[in-house]
Amino acid sequence: MPGFRYQAYNVEGKLHKGVLEADSARQARSQLRDQGLTPYRVEVIAANDPAGGARFRRAGLSTAQLNQLTRGLASLLEAGLTVEQAFNALIEQAEVERVRQVLAALRGEVLAGNSVAKALSAFPGIFSELYRTLVAAGESSGQLPRVLTRLADYLEDRQQMRARLALALIYPAIVFTVALLVVGALLVYVLPQVIQVFIHAHQQLPILTRALIAFSGFLQKTWGLWIVLAIAAGIALRYALRRENARAAIHRFAWRVPFVGRTLRHLDAARLAATLSILVGSRVPILQSLEAGIGVMTLVPMREALATAARGVREGMPLARALAATRAFPPVMVHLIASGETSGRLDEALERAARQQQADVATTLAAFAAVFEPAMILAMGGLVLGIVIAILLPIFQLNSLIGK
Repeated sequence: MPGFRYQAYNVEGKLHKGVLEADSARQARSQLRDQGLTPYRVEVIAANDPAGGARFRRAGLSTAQLNQLTRGLASLLEAGLTVEQAFNALIEQAEVERVRQVLAALRGEVLAGNSVAKALSAFPGIFSELYRTLVAAGESSGQLPRVLTRLADYLEDRQQMRARLALALIYPAIVFTVALLVVGALLVYVLPQVIQVFIHAHQQLPILTRALIAFSGFLQKTWGLWIVLAIAAGIALRYALRRENARAAIHRFAWRVPFVGRTLRHLDAARLAATLSILVGSRVPILQSLEAGIGVMTLVPMREALATAARGVREGMPLARALAATRAFPPVMVHLIASGETSGRLDEALERAARQQQADVATTLAAFAAVFEPAMILAMGGLVLGIVIAILLPIFQLNSLIGK
């Protein structure tokens, strides 16, 4: 039964918005009239409807909304509710119209006889391939509530990792931007205003002062060009990242940068370990798990290394040995996986590896922030001190001349 989103007026002329289910738009309008509402707009939101669902499939949910939906569905199914009852409860609880629309469309697909995974596949922009693979594995194994719980944990851990990464990078970026603006304002506006006094006095200026005046004049004439170049570079980088060859070249360059490359490799390794932990624990075949794991990795070299490892596993190699042969994955992670393969508890070993890699990344980012912040402050202080000295030196010379 498809879902419909509607806008209707009551007898007082107040507009009501919501979601309901009906066999057709005509029946939906009839239901609204039975409720004392005058239909204004009724649109189908069923995922399998080509007319009304195509536009809606491009809509997305935020990470927090997706996490909340997954956690709520897992909790309701664990409590013994059917899938239909769980969707009904989530629709009643949802406060955001977009979330209600997604849930209503999914419920309509399930009532039409489709599996939950099949219903999710109609919204690829909202539910990733990994998400759909895990739900399908949970349904086939009869452990959907357990799989959804682990998936919710994974999504929350990934959101927290992104938040920590953003927090570690935002403050240094703000400090660098402010420092750049302050130094630019001093060079382009303040310094020329102060130095004009000494130029009119026909005084021989110190070398440092003359150099700063020349640099300030250069910035005054070309600052617009630098802004245009920065915008053009950003656009070019964004365009290059959309092209496979250019993106691979950029990723390989980042791979070789000492600090950046190591951090990105460990981030990808953490994502892979967490993904494989859920997939293996859900009884998904290891080769299928590795194929799904390629999609969660960011760096092209890491994807290529995992594809090489997957070929090795297909030929009969243990997973740990295949990963070690690529020399792309952290040795600690490889040893943990080898231990899990030996003990027959690979999913637990992968989960420990994911936690270890996340902790390593968090430690690295904390150390970077601890070093970068004072270094940036010292660099900014040195630049400002140089500008101040360039301004004060002519004053000292003038005072010495007056004293004589």
